[in-house]
Amino acid sequence: MTHIVWDWNGTLFHDVDAVIGATNELFQSYGLGPYDVEGFREVYTRPIWVAYERMLGRPLREGEWELLDTGFHEHYHRLMEVCNLAEGAQSSLRAWEESGRTQSLLSMWGHERLVRKVGEFGIDGHFRRVDGLRSASGGHKAEHMVEHLRALGIDSAKVVVIGDSVDDAHAALHVGARAILYTGGMTRRSDLEGVGVPVVDSLADALDFV
Repeated sequence: MTHIVWDWNGTLFHDVDAVIGATNELFQSYGLGPYDVEGFREVYTRPIWVAYERMLGRPLREGEWELLDTGFHEHYHRLMEVCNLAEGAQSSLRAWEESGRTQSLLSMWGHERLVRKVGEFGIDGHFRRVDGLRSASGGHKAEHMVEHLRALGIDSAKVVVIGDSVDDAHAALHVGARAILYTGGMTRRSDLEGVGVPVVDSLADALDFV
């Protein structure tokens, strides 16, 4: 493997508290919650509207997803300001770069906010390319992975994707890349292990697998 595609939220960026806090504020008016980390992991899945339907116990109504998505991000963008990089993120990025290999970042978060936040942490120089969503949020990552690798001009057989969700693994498999899943995000370890790819508890362990 000569190239890593990193995920951002829940992987390099440890934003679990902000995600749960924003979700609790969002669903307070529905009489749901508050969720703690383990409780939220029990209902979490992607696409996120499926998780919301689990929480509500019913399908979303016409226009409800857009309202929930907007409300979530209003809370999240305030709460995530106090979140930091995951333990070992900077040292892992540095170690991979010093090994002479390449890396990039693909996120399902808004592109402009992603680029700004990565720059604030001073880690943008580690990545050959940084891509976030340039349109509506909430879908699957696979097609975005296709475009990301095409833009990089990299053979997917040389790529490993490191992320915190089942969706990251599916995106990797969709393009013929390998995947390693990290337990620092929203997804239960048992769900990650069900995909059949390596599952690790630290970013340093992920590099060891690569």
